[in-house]
Amino acid sequence: MIVTTTPSINGHEIKDYRGVVVGEAILGANVFRDLFAQITDIVGGRSGAYEQELGKARDIALRELEERAAEKGANAVVGVDLDYEVINNMLMVSASGTAVVID
Repeated sequence: MIVTTTPSINGHEIKDYRGVVVGEAILGANVFRDLFAQITDIVGGRSGAYEQELGKARDIALRELEERAAEKGANAVVGVDLDYEVINNMLMVSASGTAVVID
């Protein structure tokens, strides 16, 4: 399945629009990772633990997006937008886009 942030896909014609699809993931970072992230913030550098959690949440959200598009009979998703939020020490990633059928 092609998933893109653009409103169209070069070389393909959109034959049918199947509606908006959304995938979401909410993950909690454990206490030890939070502690190490705070230390990293103090001494400088990147927080590998948070980067790993962020990547995991993004992958889950995009996978759910693809699954929901497939359930609607789509073979691509265009106009994908990724949003990131922190809710009560939990990381939420949502991905939304338009499920379409391309040639």
